[in-house]
Amino acid sequence: MESLLISACLLGADCKYSGGNNRLPDELLRRLKSKYRLVPVCPETAGGLPIPRQPSERLGEKVVSRLGADVTAQFQKGAETALELSKRFDCKKALLKENSPSCGSGRIYDGSFSRKLTEGDGVAAAMLKAEGLAIYGESVAETIL
Repeated sequence: MESLLISACLLGADCKYSGGNNRLPDELLRRLKSKYRLVPVCPETAGGLPIPRQPSERLGEKVVSRLGADVTAQFQKGAETALELSKRFDCKKALLKENSPSCGSGRIYDGSFSRKLTEGDGVAAAMLKAEGLAIYGESVAETIL
């Protein structure tokens, strides 16, 4: 069975910055589990950030919290953990949380904390893409079934 790296929040883990999750619908999860060995990861908590935590956004090459703290190192460490997991389980694809400063692919929040999106990738998504993984967001999860 093929392995799929997946954002833990999409599986229902309460690891979102607010302490909540972004759980996918049960039927979609059932179908994913029937096709893939799911490998959950939350790069932000893997990088040492607490739950809950201040929301963060990418600002150029840095990641900053809403209060201005530089959390780039934690995001980098979490991305490295995600990459290690993808290699350990031979993942060729990842289903990641859209718009996230870690997991967003193609579009992320612009660093102004105004909910504006801009072109770009989260830290983990960028690292995984550079290693050749195909990255999908939850809005297109059906396309990998």
